[in-house]
Amino acid sequence: MKPGLALFTSLAALSPATAQAQSGEAAASALFDTLLDSPPALRVFLKAMPKGGDLHNHLGGTPYAEDYLRWAAKADLCADEGGTAIVAPPCPDDRRLKHLGERSPFAFGTLIDAMSTRGLQRGVGANDASGHTQFFSSFERFGPETPETEVGSMIVAWQVAAGDRVAYVELTHNPAALIAATLGAADRPLDATTLAAFYDRTMRDAKPIIDRAIAELDANEAVARKAMACDSAKPDPGCRVAIRYLAWGWRDLPPAQAFTSLILAFALADRDPRYVGINIVQPEDWVIALRDYDLHMAMIRFLGERYPRVHRTLHAGELAFGLVPPAALRDHIAKALDAGAERIGHGTAIAYEEDATGTLQRMARDHVGVEINLSSNDIILGVKGDAHPLRLYRQMGVPVMLSTDDQGILRTDMTNEYLRAAREQGLSYADLKQMARTSLEQAFVAGDSLWANGQIGTPVTACTTIAAPACRALIRRSAKAALQLQLEEEYKIFEDVTVPSMTKMAKP
Repeated sequence: MKPGLALFTSLAALSPATAQAQSGEAAASALFDTLLDSPPALRVFLKAMPKGGDLHNHLGGTPYAEDYLRWAAKADLCADEGGTAIVAPPCPDDRRLKHLGERSPFAFGTLIDAMSTRGLQRGVGANDASGHTQFFSSFERFGPETPETEVGSMIVAWQVAAGDRVAYVELTHNPAALIAATLGAADRPLDATTLAAFYDRTMRDAKPIIDRAIAELDANEAVARKAMACDSAKPDPGCRVAIRYLAWGWRDLPPAQAFTSLILAFALADRDPRYVGINIVQPEDWVIALRDYDLHMAMIRFLGERYPRVHRTLHAGELAFGLVPPAALRDHIAKALDAGAERIGHGTAIAYEEDATGTLQRMARDHVGVEINLSSNDIILGVKGDAHPLRLYRQMGVPVMLSTDDQGILRTDMTNEYLRAAREQGLSYADLKQMARTSLEQAFVAGDSLWANGQIGTPVTACTTIAAPACRALIRRSAKAALQLQLEEEYKIFEDVTVPSMTKMAKP
């Protein structure tokens, strides 16, 4: 839906000081409050609620295990002997995935539990593996790539976002060309003093790799758009979701390969406008990731100086007390800020930082937001409820937004993250609405904001009246402002039309 001008003429009335006086928002807040002790009714409400952006979403972890198994079955792949992973043929007929679901539903269910955290969340194997182990081992069980895997994952991501009323998604995704080049890089000595020479050597061969990566994304997006009929008279709702990408580097590879991955990620993001930034992935507590944390931050600082247009969001502080030695908890978030992080992914260990107060104040001052992943932090790290730092971030004025992380493996979606935020973190309707707005303010979308000086809800002077020529000019030239206005229009419809239709769910 393109932002229009017919729904309302002024944004001034949406300022935080007067928001509760608006009858639509007040009615939505009142209904929300009555539904808090009824999770099914609250989910109905939250499913329909506009949610802005999902800024922390790994494409490979977005499809459910059932999606991967469906694609594997079409490619005639197999279950391994233990029945816990997808493998290439040959195999006996009773392990061919095209037959497994029909012939042995229990074996099929075992595969789903192995390829996700579904079983573990219900106690299956809880004594054998931690959530951390189960989650990260799931990726190893997806098996060989099939012709449909990447395109199918894109379609799932778009469709799930649309169904969840998410308008914008930043997908963490590397084309196969980047992955192959990283894993094929020679392992050679590397430290902070030799980064420049290594970078120069790597860049000599980088252009054809980036060319292949762009061509691959072009082809996959074209197939996905065709499958969703995006250019037809009846496009799939997923076609309306604005999709951008984050290229990623690896943090648990030897230094030369890790730096290669970051060089290629920055180079791709600098060249292809669909890539709005970079990230660094893999478990922060693994051996190489801990050992080389400072080196990785030096790599990112180095590349940031060479690619100043490339945004940086960094997984940092995705740790928990007892998971790692105390020294590993002291400063990872602060060091990520020093490396130029404009957003922090997870940030669960903030309370254990040596200068937590100073780091929080710095984040609030510099508008460095935190991508909050409640289900992920609960399942992988065991951090939830009062132990989660979401309230601390909010109290200190740090921008926060909800995201899904790897929603397929975690068996969650954005609506469930909003539900958890309401019931477990005590967030109100107004809080959730503010977080949705924050997600678009923090998004790496080109253009000026609709809001003045980062004060969400206070419009820039040009848009005190939306119909004003200066405001319409801003919306035309700024993708960010256009998305923000779209969200405001969606809230107008939700609060004035959808919420009144739900009042029967309220307690008498």
